[in-house]
Amino acid sequence: MKEVVAALIWDGDRFMICKRPAHKERGSLWEFVGGKVEPGESQSEALIRECREELAITVAPGASFMEVTHVYPDMSIHLTLLNARITAGEPQLLEHEALRWITPAEIPEYEFCPADEAILTRLRGAAE
Repeated sequence: MKEVVAALIWDGDRFMICKRPAHKERGSLWEFVGGKVEPGESQSEALIRECREELAITVAPGASFMEVTHVYPDMSIHLTLLNARITAGEPQLLEHEALRWITPAEIPEYEFCPADEAILTRLRGAAE
């Protein structure tokens, strides 16, 4: 099972989502920025590295928002979504096709990776 970490980054009442590259697994679906935790890395270290590699930003990871286990046809993942804030840099598209800041009410307008569904349900419920 792959350990994956992702960032829940808020700007007021909107949070950041990124669109996966078309040529990758689950291409062109929306997700939270993040990626695989490498051997010897903490979740926070992995999140800082992934945000730097994918968006050229520095983040300060916070508490866990939610953990999800999901089985895809090609792999199983354990995803931890950490609250995070940007401490340096402006997001740049180094890896993703697009970036959006959306409100929980706008979630249905985007097609997300299946592993994110439980997280999105919680985000929508918290906003109601």
